[in-house]
Amino acid sequence: MAGHSKFKNIMHRKGAQDKKRSAQFSKLSREITVAAKMGMPDPDMNPRLRAAVNAAKAQSMPKDNIARAIDKASKGEGDNYEEVRYEGYGPGGVAVIVEALTDNRNRTATNVRTAFSKNGGNLGASGAVSHGFERLGLIEYPGSVGDEEKVLEAAIEAGADDVESDEDSHSIWVAVENLHEVARELEKVLGEAEGVKLAWKPSLKTVVSADDAATLLKLIDVLDDDDDVQTVWGNYEIPDEVMEKLG
Repeated sequence: MAGHSKFKNIMHRKGAQDKKRSAQFSKLSREITVAAKMGMPDPDMNPRLRAAVNAAKAQSMPKDNIARAIDKASKGEGDNYEEVRYEGYGPGGVAVIVEALTDNRNRTATNVRTAFSKNGGNLGASGAVSHGFERLGLIEYPGSVGDEEKVLEAAIEAGADDVESDEDSHSIWVAVENLHEVARELEKVLGEAEGVKLAWKPSLKTVVSADDAATLLKLIDVLDDDDDVQTVWGNYEIPDEVMEKLG
């Protein structure tokens, strides 16, 4: 088990999320609809749907919106989305994985390629960078549920593999096949998680220089602003002093 770590995915910056609440609700609805169409429209019987609903609740998405997205899927209504993954390099050689749900592959591919090329990066072929990441389950809790020791103990008992904590949050990593079982056990001790999902964890991290950091953050923001993009993962590590300078 690992202890303290500053590793954070940039998509979880609270300020950015608050500004993009409407767009976030749209993305959450899309994931709920896709999850409900792929399996049972009952969160208790469909782990992916349960994770999507929990993520929506964590972002204070209204219950009516959640119910409407599930209802659409159960009736076979709404757009048909497919899952697409893009891989590329950002400023400073940072490896970036972009996961999207789209009803138009050409539109999404063009937007993602443009985002990379205009912000110091380049889009690679499928598999270009994913070999440098592990596909794992990620369970997220706010720092308010308890200190590092309490969460670490609960995670060990539940069967998790790794924990990364800081003053704001706890990230609990598990094998993909154990994700929902561990999440259920943790819920008994820590309450409902802020997020339960599949994630890409970098095997090695790239420290980003002050010169590249601003451009990298712009790239990630542009990608995150795209309606089709669900998540952006990277192997970057931006030193605290660089983040402070960027404000």
